[in-house]
Amino acid sequence: MEGNGAGEENVDGAEGAGSSEMGSLGRCLSSFVDEGSLESHRYYLSRRTVLEMLRDRGYSVPSAEIDQSLQEFRAIHGQNPDIDRLKFSAAHNLYPSRKILVIFCGPGVVKVSSIRHVAAQIVNRESLAGLILILQNQITNQALKSVDLFSFKVEIFQITDLLVNITKHVLKPKHEVLTDQEKQKLLEKYSIEEKQLPRLLKGDAIVRYYGLEKGQVVKVTYCEDITESHVTYRCVW
Repeated sequence: MEGNGAGEENVDGAEGAGSSEMGSLGRCLSSFVDEGSLESHRYYLSRRTVLEMLRDRGYSVPSAEIDQSLQEFRAIHGQNPDIDRLKFSAAHNLYPSRKILVIFCGPGVVKVSSIRHVAAQIVNRESLAGLILILQNQITNQALKSVDLFSFKVEIFQITDLLVNITKHVLKPKHEVLTDQEKQKLLEKYSIEEKQLPRLLKGDAIVRYYGLEKGQVVKVTYCEDITESHVTYRCVW
């Protein structure tokens, strides 16, 4: 009987230690759990990616905006952000009169009425070089046709495509957009024509990230652990 008592005591002690460890582990893991709303987190991530995207395109974007933490974002916009307050514009570093506007659309299907609402938010259209619409749902064909009526370039992204900045992925090679002069020097150096370069389709994620147009050339640098780094050039087609 004494032996059984000792055994039970040891078992209870072991269980107590295990529970303590699990409790400690639980508290540790809980620090990584986001207790805020999923909606605010998605807006935060997508907005940050767009800010980085515009900076990489040569637009003036304050570092403080890009470096803003999720907690700071929620302190400003709350757990259920007002999409009208999320819109912002940026001017190009080299051409300050060239501005681009970013507007978030609501969670519903984007219809013609939604595009009319977007149009109503646009002021100083003459100074606007482009518009980026961030959707959370599908857009109707009629709405797409109405977008084509704008006098400036309109780019459409799904919010899920902006939750991660693809250019920061470790498996993604480095991309550099060539200037017209650099492109011309490249063609002259190898005595080739533009059509002889490998192609990048306009729907490619990198092309969309940098907002490239047909005929622009991108320098792609691959860095491998096993093989030496090598460079190739691709033309948007």
